[in-house]
Amino acid sequence: MRLVVDPGGRVRCLYGEAIPLVSLGPLSIARASHVEPGHDGWYADLAPCRGPRLGPFALRSQALRAEEAWLEENLLARSSPSVETLS
Repeated sequence: MRLVVDPGGRVRCLYGEAIPLVSLGPLSIARASHVEPGHDGWYADLAPCRGPRLGPFALRSQALRAEEAWLEENLLARSSPSVETLS
């Protein structure tokens, strides 16, 4: 699990259960994307975080991996103004 700590001490990450995040303090959890089936496959819709719609993918697991990679590269690699913990 990758944790990003900004200069003000705010921690951002993709939600996971590798560590008990509540031990870091109060949580603010926001939905960053949705993985949904479409008529021609699975899609990762990153519109909640102003991102693209990825897909179609033949398998849901492929869409989940693409979603996670996009979020890691595009949200955790840059400063995010309001989302501390993404799920």
